[in-house]
Order: sequence, then C-alpha cells, then structure tokens
Amino acid sequence: MFIMAKGYWVTCYRSVKDPAVLADYARLAGPAITGGGGRFVVRGNPVKTCEAGLSQRVVIIEFESVEKAIETYESTEYQAALAILKGHAERDIRFVEGPE
Repeated sequence: MFIMAKGYWVTCYRSVKDPAVLADYARLAGPAITGGGGRFVVRGNPVKTCEAGLSQRVVIIEFESVEKAIETYESTEYQAALAILKGHAERDIRFVEGPE
C-alpha cells in the first residue's frame, strides 16, 4: 500500500511593518488555508532562537500533501489575502514533505 507524505507550509517572518495589516491578512488567509485542507500546527513567536534565527512569527500548516499545500497557496482565495500583506511584511515560505 502506498502512503503519500504529508505536506507542510512553513512561514518564517523576517519583519512585520504593520501588525494591523497582518491581522487583516489573517482574517482572509485563515479561511482560504483551512478551506484548502490546511491545519495550523504552529502559530506564534519563537521561545528561543539559535544561529541565524530571527525572533519573529513562525507558522507551520499541515496538508494531506505538498501538492495540496502549493495548490492552496496559489489559489485565488489565498492570493487575495496575500495582496493585502504585500509591502507590509517580509517572509520566507517553504513547502516541505513530512512523515505520513
């Protein structure tokens, strides 16, 4: 039996210029992500950072597959939310496969 690896959408913020804009983004992004099958695993600021880690917000979202995570990111609904955030935050987003 073939079991597909789960997909994870990992966002590490480098800076947030306006927390109010981040909140506006989150109001649209949350439903777009959960509507795409995403489940928030981690949302918050680091307790401790090491090496080159920045003490900024980290978000990890689990999906049934990495393909589903990317499809959700590219969706019209999520892109509408992302447009609100443009220019107000600098982030690093990665899509990775994880254990089933």
